[in-house]
Amino acid sequence: MQVQLTYISFPDYLKAEESSKVRHEYLNGQIFAMTGGSREHNLITLNIGTRLRTHLRGKSCQVFVSDMKVRIEKDDVTYYPDVVVTCNPQDREKFFLTKPCLIVEVLSPSTESIDRREKLMAYRKLEDLQEYVIVSQDNVEVEIYQKDPQGNWSRQILGRNDLINLNSVDLQLAMTEVYEDVITF
Repeated sequence: MQVQLTYISFPDYLKAEESSKVRHEYLNGQIFAMTGGSREHNLITLNIGTRLRTHLRGKSCQVFVSDMKVRIEKDDVTYYPDVVVTCNPQDREKFFLTKPCLIVEVLSPSTESIDRREKLMAYRKLEDLQEYVIVSQDNVEVEIYQKDPQGNWSRQILGRNDLINLNSVDLQLAMTEVYEDVITF
């Protein structure tokens, strides 16, 4: 049995998302529905987003949680990161960002491989992106991918006693802040 694939344009995708009750990610003309997150996933996202928002209040950066899309035009894809920060004054589209400096994804069992491979490769093509952070919701572990001034990427895996240094926004986070109300230290 063959199934005909339907392709839609990016403008049509944006229009459909405005009235959709379900969020969809956009990959080369196809859309994929997103599932809801767990209690732990939501708490971690909120903890990080709140800490970033408090730290960046009054500065020229903006913090978004869960509902702001990131568009990677080179790959014709659009994702909904868990937390995203932009500090570029030119990044002013109403429904998506193209110049974020920091992206955070909280892992879910259904999206872990996509976050670690597909999104990692796509996000690194964003010119302004300086850091991509992947946070486990099941144990205290954070992976941080950072771009140096020469454009080279490095990876750190951080654990329970480590601090997360987010150079893109000049913020240091303790694991206790990230995992507050999720894991007892």
